[in-house]
Amino acid sequence: MNRNDRQISRFTMIGHATFHVYELTIPLFVVIWLDVFDVSAAVLGTVVAVGYGLIGVGALPSGILADRFGSKQLVVWSMVGMGGGFALVSLAPNVYVLGAALVVWGAAASVYHPAGLSLITRGARQQGTVLAYHGVAGNVGTAFGPLAAAIALTLLDWRIVAALFVVPAVIGVVAAYGLSFDETAAVDEPTASSDGGDRLGSNEDADGDGVRAELSTLLEQTKVLFVGSFILVFAIAMLAGTYYRGVFTFLPDVLADLPVFSSVEIAGESFEPSQYVYAGLLLIGAGGQYVGGKVSDYRSPEWAIVGAFVALIVVSLLFPIVTQGGLIATLVIAAALGFFVYVEAPIHQALIGKYASADVHGLSFGYTYLGVFGIGAAGASVAGISLTYGGVGVLFGVLALFPAVGLLLAGYLVVRSRREST
Repeated sequence: MNRNDRQISRFTMIGHATFHVYELTIPLFVVIWLDVFDVSAAVLGTVVAVGYGLIGVGALPSGILADRFGSKQLVVWSMVGMGGGFALVSLAPNVYVLGAALVVWGAAASVYHPAGLSLITRGARQQGTVLAYHGVAGNVGTAFGPLAAAIALTLLDWRIVAALFVVPAVIGVVAAYGLSFDETAAVDEPTASSDGGDRLGSNEDADGDGVRAELSTLLEQTKVLFVGSFILVFAIAMLAGTYYRGVFTFLPDVLADLPVFSSVEIAGESFEPSQYVYAGLLLIGAGGQYVGGKVSDYRSPEWAIVGAFVALIVVSLLFPIVTQGGLIATLVIAAALGFFVYVEAPIHQALIGKYASADVHGLSFGYTYLGVFGIGAAGASVAGISLTYGGVGVLFGVLALFPAVGLLLAGYLVVRSRREST
């Protein structure tokens, strides 16, 4: 990678790690909130889904802002907002205030992916490699957050732990400010300065005509995006996001109920092995992110996404069966789940870069993460309902339907791509 790629890689790695430090720490708190707030998994799953859903709802305006003003400041403010949201979570006296605090966190978190990923696809020459490192950093954050939370929750009240999670955002902001780069180095005709200048009509007046012109431009860009194959990529990402949210929201609770992970008392303190297994499988996902990103650089992303979905279907159907086979079998299937869930992410990101033009990458990622984290947030509610009324077998059977439909769409992309190349 050249210097600009390295700087972009470091910046987005910081932002991505910060996002995931928070995102998948929430399921560990869910286990505690079920008791503290005395609600069912179905109710709490829906409350959490609303907060997670804001990540998607805010993704579209975030993508538009990334196209207009650039990414750096948006990513920095996203980290500030995520830390502030967790400060509010620590003060929640009931499930209603908890839901409002998660909404604040979700709104801030919504900014990261459209801004960060459009920065990579517009600024990095080796996009797949930068996406690979970006994904690895996300999984390091994903593993660190739950691991730190698991240890802290053993020793401290959950409210104190939530308040301490403001610290990662502060560290991220300080580290990110020291990096500089050209945001449009990979675009033939740059449309903004490295500091994130005005991208959409800097000559527009701030009057009604200017607003109407920008809305008209947005509508035209949206039409162009959804007329072609991008709509299939959007659907693939949305299905993957629903599966992702459904799997991870209650996975700590699922693991905690397995007999092989019963509580262990050490020096008078009760430890939950399932929490460390959960953190471990998320760390293994870093390998999946790296492999997925590298594959998308050296192999057709259409074929790569087919392989990823096949693996997810197999692992999902086997999980409830294999976890009955003892400790080693459970660790193997948990590791496989963590690896293959994250293989898919950089591949569908590469697909977006391929099927959307550079000048609307922010908008395309905005729509995509509206699907992944907005519509996909329903996965938390689907998982909660499946677990409440059907159990673990039903949960994973229902979730397997999402990559199965994604596989059909990915297969169509493969066929279409081969026809266009001949």
